Amino acid sequence: MSCWFDRVVRDVIALVLLTVGAASAADHMEPRLFHPGQDEAAQEKLTSFVEANGRPNIVILLVDDLGYGDPGVYGGGEAVGAATPNIDRLAHEGLRLTSAYSQPTCTPTRATLLTGRLPVRHGLLRPPQIGETGGLMGETTLAELLSKTGYHTAAVGKWHLGEGPNYQPQRNGFDEYYGFLGSVKNYTEWRDERINPAFANDPEVVRNIENDPNFIRSLIRAKRDQPHEELYELDIPAVANVDVDCMRYSVDFIERMAKEDKPWFLYHSFGKVHYDNYAADGFRGSSSAKTPYKDAVVEVDTLVGRVLDALEKSGQTGETLVFFTSDNGPEEDTWPDAGHTPFRGAKSTTWEGGVRVPGIATWPGVIQPGRVSDGLFDLADLFTTCAALGGAVIPDQRYIDGIDQTSFLLSDDGLSNREAVYYYMGNTFSAMRVGPFKFHRYIAEASSRDGIPGFLNGATLQKTFGVYAFNLYLDPKERRPNGIRTAIQLKRFVSLETRHLKTFKEEISSAE
Repeated sequence: MSCWFDRVVRDVIALVLLTVGAASAADHMEPRLFHPGQDEAAQEKLTSFVEANGRPNIVILLVDDLGYGDPGVYGGGEAVGAATPNIDRLAHEGLRLTSAYSQPTCTPTRATLLTGRLPVRHGLLRPPQIGETGGLMGETTLAELLSKTGYHTAAVGKWHLGEGPNYQPQRNGFDEYYGFLGSVKNYTEWRDERINPAFANDPEVVRNIENDPNFIRSLIRAKRDQPHEELYELDIPAVANVDVDCMRYSVDFIERMAKEDKPWFLYHSFGKVHYDNYAADGFRGSSSAKTPYKDAVVEVDTLVGRVLDALEKSGQTGETLVFFTSDNGPEEDTWPDAGHTPFRGAKSTTWEGGVRVPGIATWPGVIQPGRVSDGLFDLADLFTTCAALGGAVIPDQRYIDGIDQTSFLLSDDGLSNREAVYYYMGNTFSAMRVGPFKFHRYIAEASSRDGIPGFLNGATLQKTFGVYAFNLYLDPKERRPNGIRTAIQLKRFVSLETRHLKTFKEEISSAE
């Protein structure tokens, strides 16, 4: 009896300590759900790995505008005209998330992933335009945190977080950078008369773009805290092949780091499959659909395979966490040069089609293979989770929206540590997901005035009457607001909404 009583007392004390920890963390971090047994098991697994191998290497593969329904393991692949055997292989060897969430557009997502903070906090609310100044600065990035614990850090591919000297990757925690600072369309849409004849055939428009001193039209290379070096101009043929070139650099980086006695972090961001898609050498007509977008999907999948092959050949597969995802949903305005989602809406909206993205985590020997989970995962969680895996300390000077999902990823059949996901359109709090329920305060309907789905031209942000409520398990396309049947959940929604919005007041107060 005394043994039983002692065990109960220990469990109660542990629960109290966890509760106290959650309360203190809420001062500057998004509160998380605690699963004591899961947390302990994951920590034991991570500790054993670190003692035997050191800290894990980390690879983040970020595709541009890939739809949730494009990869085969998400219901796409050959069924929608482009097989994805390497992405599917990643999922079979690790954990496939069915409720991973981005921001509605690319730049906000990228900044959130690297800082763990929502766009309304870090200030990058939309993608920068050609020649526009400003970008990511004054934030603590994941690369900076990992550098402090001994990681060698590299960013490769698309950046899109600012082109000025102080906004580039090498000024934001990365030891090396090889890639392009804007979106691929920035280099092509004013050159291709088939797409934009009014621009491409107007010498004054072309001249103004070419003479813009703030627009860097070249692929660049840079080392930490050093000025960048421009390597070659990104004309249309160069853009077609730039992802292949950038992957060549990433493969070389992986091979180089195999010879070093330190962990490393690779943030590889693809230019594809963002419009305008031009086939790289050897990939034209490579998809069953024989279209530029589908050929681009095949190319990205092939390049993902090159990462996996490089890890295997260099003997680093078991020492490396690989996380694959997309920066937002598909861009339906450019259909058919666009991806596939089974959900309502598209990029630039907070409907599921705009923010629910593929999310795959693979780490052989550590993450159980073949897992599938509908646990909530915000891409902001990559910041906090990767920092924890790397042994980094999260700064407490500002509020962090990302949650440490280490135990979710590492525990066999682990549960998500996130209670809710918050969605913003610009700086407007628009929606929230809690469990299977989605609540909308504001909506941006991706449709034209004549009702054709997918076109944002003319769409407006509209306040809902009351709250639009959906059960995503029953209505994943968010077609039937059912506030009456979900009224019992509204108290929880309002409570979480109030708690979330209160963090902005607390953050302002702490900064004063």
